[in-house]
Amino acid sequence: MRKLLSLMLVLLFLSPATVMAANIEDLQKQLADLSTELEDLNDRLDSAERHAVTDRINFYGDMRVRANSLHYGDVRFPAIVGSGGNPGPYDVDNDLVYTTRLRIGMKAKVWKNVSFSGRLSMYKAWGDSTGVQLMDSFATTMDGTNSGNTTGDWLHVERAYFSWKKIAGSNFYLSIGRRPSTYGPPSEIRENELRGGTPSGHLVQFNFDGATLGYRLGKITGVEGQVVRFCYGQGYDAEWGSTELWGPNETYDVDDMHLAGFNIDAVNDGRHFLQFTLFRAFDVTDGFRGLAVMPALDGGTTPNTNGLISRFEATENIGAINLGGVGYILSLDNGAKAFASFGWTQSDPNGRTGPYGGLLSDSGETTKRDGYSIYIGGRVPAPLGKLGLEYNWGSRYWTPFVQAQDDMIGPKLAARGHVGEAYYIFEINPKMFIKLDGLYYDYQYTGSGVPVGTPVKVDEVVATNIHGQMPVVDTAWDANISMTIKF
Repeated sequence: MRKLLSLMLVLLFLSPATVMAANIEDLQKQLADLSTELEDLNDRLDSAERHAVTDRINFYGDMRVRANSLHYGDVRFPAIVGSGGNPGPYDVDNDLVYTTRLRIGMKAKVWKNVSFSGRLSMYKAWGDSTGVQLMDSFATTMDGTNSGNTTGDWLHVERAYFSWKKIAGSNFYLSIGRRPSTYGPPSEIRENELRGGTPSGHLVQFNFDGATLGYRLGKITGVEGQVVRFCYGQGYDAEWGSTELWGPNETYDVDDMHLAGFNIDAVNDGRHFLQFTLFRAFDVTDGFRGLAVMPALDGGTTPNTNGLISRFEATENIGAINLGGVGYILSLDNGAKAFASFGWTQSDPNGRTGPYGGLLSDSGETTKRDGYSIYIGGRVPAPLGKLGLEYNWGSRYWTPFVQAQDDMIGPKLAARGHVGEAYYIFEINPKMFIKLDGLYYDYQYTGSGVPVGTPVKVDEVVATNIHGQMPVVDTAWDANISMTIKF
């Protein structure tokens, strides 16, 4: 009995401790569960915060690695480069040159009807980041061509602009900044990407700063994608950063260069695309501000082997250039595309000349010169990818603004002559492809892409063995392979 009472007393004392211990265990478990829930909640909040931040600006881009094999026919150089003044011919082939192009795009929604877009671009040759190349020409030294020429391992602001849509609830919109003026239709087809620029790529592939006032006419006419745009830009500032800023200069009295015109998407319904372009470049200059490696140290035959770099700028306004064109693209349900584009340019010289001549003349001529170009091609589905064929031709006085096109031999759409191209795109996955490409250039006149100086028949230059102000090439071909990823 005594033992039973003792056992009951022990159990009586232990019972609260047991209950308390059980309660503590439950509490600890609840605390652990609460801690886990708090951690999950914290992770979700962090994710939401990160998402909110990244929603402000969305990054995307692409990277292309390319190997080119460049070969030239008969090449004639200016006397200052030739040995003893001999203009050539010379063997200047480049069997293999590698390049990398990196483009980082960005978009942000500023407000319900305001957005921002931009793109940074790096384009460099492997093993080279000098930024200034020997014999850089008019076509490669200007502000509008940095993204289309190998200039080093740094990023250029290719485009940066905001768009104000539905102004006061209307169909008008306004966009200001560095314009999306490269890889416009139909030039995006050979790039295997969507439309990259507003104006016709046949007439304009040139980065410039300016503004666009547009009206979505399709909202009234019922024609899908119909938009009318008035575009304005500045191609050259003559005073800021030049000798003009420091007072009157009787030697170099240069005005700013401006551009203005209209770009109309008459139809853009996903199957049919029809575009009209008409604009004018005012007060075209004989050059642009930049740096150049001088080809000779003494102005004669001594090559510049020490890397002397000189700053230069425009010296004269030589007139105006009018540009116009019409382009059509047909897109089929199976992915096939066909296009045809016609371009027209007209020089309007003012009779003034700079060190390299006047507008499409060597002297102070005032005669207007008309230039013409056709650009046709297509792309069709093929085993493992796509097959494309293109052809373009430019007349003697053809003078478009396409100097930012990144073809290694030179912008093919600037050619005063014939260019044929064939390519095959192997699609590895939706974000990656390999492109085999071949281009053949048959130049008929000198100065492709350059508005200064009289275009001369290439055959005459070769036949008479004469010197020119710039290197002269009769034929050239470029065989290349590239791999592109999009992210």
